[in-house]
Order: sequence, then C-alpha cells, then structure tokens
Amino acid sequence: MKKPIAFLSLVQGLYYVITGLWPVIDIDSFMMLTGPKDDRWLVKMVGLLAASAGLTLMYQAREGVGAAARILGISTAFSFLAIDVYYVIARIIPVIYLADAALQLALIACWLLWASGRARPR
Repeated sequence: MKKPIAFLSLVQGLYYVITGLWPVIDIDSFMMLTGPKDDRWLVKMVGLLAASAGLTLMYQAREGVGAAARILGISTAFSFLAIDVYYVIARIIPVIYLADAALQLALIACWLLWASGRARPR
C-alpha cells in the first residue's frame, strides 16, 4: 500500500466488514450495545451490505483506489451518517449511534481531503 488513500480505503473497509458481520454472527451482543431491533432480518441484511461495501474497499486498497472506490467510500459513509443523525434526533435509535456518525464524518473528510490532493497525512 503506497498511498494514504489506500490505507483509508483499507481501514474503512475493515470497519464495515467487522461491524457488518457482527449482527449476522451474534445479533444478541449487537443489540446489547445498539438497542433492541424489531426486524432482525433487516439488520442482518444491512450488515451484509455493509460488509460487501467493506470487502470492495479492501480490494481497492490493494489493487488501486480509483474513482469508483472514492464514490463508494464517500457515499456509504454519508448514508450511515445521515441515518445515524436523523434517527437519533427522532429518538428512534440510541445516542450510541452518534459515535458511528462521528466516525463516518471523519471518513468523509479524509476522502474529500486526501482524494483531492489538498491535504497529505503525515
């Protein structure tokens, strides 16, 4: 991995694979942290979709991060951020989701800064 953007793609990918597979593997421990869920099948489906995006980002980190990976990284992070914030404000999901929202915002900022070439991590 030669570029910081590849590292970003790898880290985001790993995060999505781990957090995506967690409810599939152990829904009970997932709900202990995130609260009860009515539609467990939907939680697992979203988890598998997150893991799929994560695998793609990890692959792109190895093979070279192109425009498609940048779009996937930013749009996926924005999707999670928007849902986290909206449903916390609506008091439908617990405040713990704001921790994820903060991470998603940081990922978006890194993609925008590093992909544009305006900022370089040390």
